Amino acid sequence: MLQPHSLLWHYLWIGPHVLQAALAVLLWRRGLHRQFPVFFTYLVYGAAEESILYVMDVVPLGSVTAWWVVFSVGLIIEGLFRLAVVGELFFHLLRSRPAIAKVGGRLISCMSAVFVLLATLAAAYAPVDSHQFAIGYRAYILQQTLYMVECGLILFLFLFTACFKLTWDKATLGIGLGRGISSSVHLATWAVMANGGLPQSRHLLDFLNMATYHICVLIWFYYLLAPQSSFATSAVHLPENNLDIWNRELERLLQQ
Repeated sequence: MLQPHSLLWHYLWIGPHVLQAALAVLLWRRGLHRQFPVFFTYLVYGAAEESILYVMDVVPLGSVTAWWVVFSVGLIIEGLFRLAVVGELFFHLLRSRPAIAKVGGRLISCMSAVFVLLATLAAAYAPVDSHQFAIGYRAYILQQTLYMVECGLILFLFLFTACFKLTWDKATLGIGLGRGISSSVHLATWAVMANGGLPQSRHLLDFLNMATYHICVLIWFYYLLAPQSSFATSAVHLPENNLDIWNRELERLLQQ
C-alpha cells in the first residue's frame, strides 16, 4: 500500500488539496476571506498549484525537467504566501494594538520577501555533484530553506504570544498550529532528502509529508468552521504592559 503511485499515494497527494479548495469556498461563503485574505489566497493558490503538478505527473505533460521547473517556480510563490500568512497572524494577535500590528505585520512581510529571495539564491548557487539531478536537488534545498524560515517565524510567533500573554482566538490558533506542524515535519523530511538520506525509501517521506498536510487541512476545517466558544470576560482592569506603551509611542510617531 505504501508504494509510489498506489491508490493511497494518489489520494494523499490530491485529496488534501481538494479539501483545501472546499475550505476556501466555505470561507468565502461565510465571509471569513475578508478576515484572513492572505490565508484565503494561499488556500486557493495551493490547491491550483498542486492540481497542475499532479496532472503533469500523472498524464504526464512535458519532461521531468519541466515538472521540476514548474514545481520550483510554484514553490517560490507559495513560499511568499506561507510567510505572509505569519505576518497576517501577527496582525490578528495584536489587532487591539493597531500601531504595533500594522508596523509588525508589514515588517514580517518585508522580511519574508527578503528571506524568499535569499533562499532562492542559495538554492540556485548550491554546489551540485555530477551524479545529482541538478534542478531536483536545488528544489530540495529551496524547500528546506523556506521551511526553516517559516518554522523560525512561527516559533517566534508562539514565543512572542507566550511572553506578552496574548490571547489566541480559535481561527488564528488553528492556522498557526496547522502551518507550524506542516512546516516542522516538512523541514525534517526535506532535510533528509536534501542530504541524500533514505535513497531507496524516499517515497516513505513523501507519504509522511502528504499525510501530515492532510491532517493540517483537517485542523483548519475544525478551527475555522467549528462554532466559536464563548468566554466570559473579566471586569477587572488589567495593568498596562510594555506592548500598550510601545503601541502608544508608535501611534504618536506615525502621526508626526
